[in-house]
Amino acid sequence: MAEQDNDSIVEQVTPDRTAHQPREPEGATRALAQVQELLRKHSLVEELTHQQQADLPDERRELVEELVHRQSLNELRARLGGLHPADVAYILEALPLQERLIAWDLVRADRDGEILLEVSDWVRETLIESMDRDELVDAVESLDADEIADLAPDLPIDVVEEVSRQLTQAERDQLRAAMSYHEDSVGGRMDFDMVRVREDVTLETVLRYLRRFDELPDHTDQVFVVDRAGVLQGALPLGDLLINEPDTMVSEVMHRDVLTLDAMDEVSEAAQAFERYDLVSAPVIDSEGMLIGRLVVSDVVDVIREEGESDLLQKAGLREEEDLFSSVWDSAKNRWLWLALNLCTAFFASRVIGAFEGTIEKVVALAALMPIVAGIAGNSGNQTMTLVIRSLALGQITASNARRLLFKELAVAGLNGLVWGGIAGGFAWWLYNDSPEGLMLGVTMMLAMVLNLLLGAIIALAVPLFLERVGRDPAIGSSVLLTFSTDSMGFFIFLGLATLLFR
Repeated sequence: MAEQDNDSIVEQVTPDRTAHQPREPEGATRALAQVQELLRKHSLVEELTHQQQADLPDERRELVEELVHRQSLNELRARLGGLHPADVAYILEALPLQERLIAWDLVRADRDGEILLEVSDWVRETLIESMDRDELVDAVESLDADEIADLAPDLPIDVVEEVSRQLTQAERDQLRAAMSYHEDSVGGRMDFDMVRVREDVTLETVLRYLRRFDELPDHTDQVFVVDRAGVLQGALPLGDLLINEPDTMVSEVMHRDVLTLDAMDEVSEAAQAFERYDLVSAPVIDSEGMLIGRLVVSDVVDVIREEGESDLLQKAGLREEEDLFSSVWDSAKNRWLWLALNLCTAFFASRVIGAFEGTIEKVVALAALMPIVAGIAGNSGNQTMTLVIRSLALGQITASNARRLLFKELAVAGLNGLVWGGIAGGFAWWLYNDSPEGLMLGVTMMLAMVLNLLLGAIIALAVPLFLERVGRDPAIGSSVLLTFSTDSMGFFIFLGLATLLFR
């Protein structure tokens, strides 16, 4: 990559991209089914060949089996060779370990680096473990500095050092810069491929320069305007570059009110800006205003997807992403934390019930109605919690509107409690109308549901807001605490009311 020249009019870091065949929306799913079928046939052919050649001498048998092995994999190699790296990554993630490594060995070596970037962390580890040092160096050295930085945490140190020695000084500086930022920061996600121009040149000069390159960096919707020191001055959208007269100066049509990102900004906040302003790319600057990179929409989409997957895993009680075909031991350990917490909360809830054994023995129907009170409050609280966590992620809840939101959700919970608690109470009265306690059961049911829904609303608001204030992810642990509260307190409220009303 070319070093910055203060005397040059325009400058560009030229990307090295490989053209890929166009893809269909459902192409990856269809390709996965085809690859699985080819692997099944390969396994069947290998087994039949081994049985048929069992009587041959060892040397000849091995030769025949090797020829059959290569021939049966040719079709699979051709099928994988025509796929986009993202589709290959999708297929590898869906295959058991043994079949995954067979398919991985058939992928062209010049695409290894791109595929490693696309696969999930767990699968990437299994692929890297199957490669020797030279294969890893060959796979990584073809990538850009920011892409190498993405893979660096999973690579052996000696491989990173070897690849770094083969880079130019400018590329090494970019690699060090990318690795110095946290992966959740804008700097950790930014791209160094961009076009920079100065404001004291004409649009014709810029156009002539751009035509000298085979292709522009991906997602180039604007070129960035900098001064001789590299300080960002504004941006020139490609649309304005094309529709204005060629002899117009860049300074006359450039946009100076450009949204800029600091390298230390949270990338999730940058993703919100992209969504809010429909951005394709945005410049990244340092503390002195120097243009050091850009963030593009493809990286933002990855961030949004990763955050969505992380929230989904955390709600399910998984500590981290898990390989679909990881070992039983690793999968079990990944699920232990919240299972242990759930076990503790379940025992606590059982002790709450045990404290009211006398009341339950007196009115046996209470045992059948208890789960309804806890379940309705838990579902209502989850609805509130989902809205709160989403609003926190979008930055819509502030200190000035949090109290109003609390009163609003309490009002919603109270109304739902009266409506659905009344329905549940009426149904309980009708169900046990032959019993002298039927009416009192209905009243107890209604009051318990109102109180438990109010409690669920408070917990659903308080827990995410507290976790946000102490700097923790609001999605982590919120659902467990909500379930614990609505179950334990629901039982306590319902049985406590029953104890008072059935004296």
